[in-house]
Formats: sequence, structure tokens, C-alpha cells
Amino acid sequence: MKRLGKGLLALAALLLVYLAVVAWWAAASVDALLAQQAADATAPRLSQGQLAVLLRIEDPRFFSHRGLSLADGQGVATISSAVARDLFLYGAPQGGPKGVLQRVYRAVFDCCRKVDLGRDVMALVLDASASKQRQLDLYVGGVYMGRHEGRQLRGLEAAAQAYLGKPLAAVDADGMAQLVAMIKAPNELHPVRNRDAYQLRLARVQAVLAGRCEPDGWLDTSYSHCEP
Repeated sequence: MKRLGKGLLALAALLLVYLAVVAWWAAASVDALLAQQAADATAPRLSQGQLAVLLRIEDPRFFSHRGLSLADGQGVATISSAVARDLFLYGAPQGGPKGVLQRVYRAVFDCCRKVDLGRDVMALVLDASASKQRQLDLYVGGVYMGRHEGRQLRGLEAAAQAYLGKPLAAVDADGMAQLVAMIKAPNELHPVRNRDAYQLRLARVQAVLAGRCEPDGWLDTSYSHCEP
């Protein structure tokens, strides 16, 4: 038992060291990485109705949390953590020691994303460094929305044009629900290639939005108990 206790303490110490190095690297890198993501003054911003749909499903406490959240239906991801993943791990490659650490953390996340806490630390650093509106702009402009007609779609504007045949500014709350329903798994829930799975997901999302169903705890992002 003593050996087991010492082993657990050693493991905990290694985890703390790992997360401390992640925090240092993220804090040292965030300004340069954000600067490389130049703000596009012409990029669309969500209307209040569109934003309400997005946050209800993807991040209910976005404006009150500090990068992480345990809201019902949140799971282990927030908009902040999604942006942090794309910014720190899959954004512009860094050089020198920072680039080495970037590649290491990307490999760890790709291997063990269900248990790796590195992205969560990056989300905390990002939230302390970028306004909520900046995070939203990055998310709306860069969220992965699947492959369609042989090309990868990034951002809600591209998704609205491809799947709904209209600009994002013209999308109403129902159309926004159709887009948001894909975000959890854009290729598995593709409205063309996997229509049945997509329609079931959409019906469950609509039930949550309409107040007919609530997430079953903070890990419930599938709403499998919700009646279509």
C-alpha cells in the first residue's frame, strides 16, 4: 500500500509539473499566436438569436466562466477550449523550443484527448488573454463543419453557404439550430451523407432549445434520452 501511495504521489507530481510547463508555454505563446490570427473586420458576427442557439447547445455559461465550465450539457469542452485547441495546437507552427513543445502537446492531445488536461490549461490562459468577443469571432470563423463536395469547411459562414444556401446573416434561429446540430461531430452528423443520424441529432437539439428536454448532467452532450 505504501508503494502504491508513493506511486500515486509521484504520478500526481509529474502531472502538476506537466501542467505547469503547459501553462508557462501557453502564456509565453498566446500573444504571438493571437496576433497571427488577424481580426477580419468584414467577418460576420452572430445576431442575438443566433448566439442564443449556439450557446445553449455548445457553451451555456460562456460569458461567465473563465475558460472551463461544468454546466449541464457542457461535457468537457467549452468554446474557449475549442478555440484554444485550434490556436495553440493546430494554429501557426512555432519555432525553437516553443515549437518543440507545441508538437509534443499536439501529440499528447491526439493520443489522449479524453484524459489530457493540457487543453484545459490552455483554455484558462486564452480566456485571460482574449475577450469573449474575440474568442467568439475565432470560433465562428474557424469551427470545423465537416467535408462537403470534396472540401473542408471551416466557420459558420462557409457552412451556411454550403448547407443552407444562404449567408450566415440571413440564417434564422431554425437554420442556426441546423448548423449547431452538426458541431458535435460534423462528418458523422453530416446532413447529406448521414442524413438519418443528422436528423435525429437535430430533433434532439430542437427539443433542448424548445425546453422540452434538459441535458442529463454536465457530461450529457448527446441528449440521447430526449424524445425527437
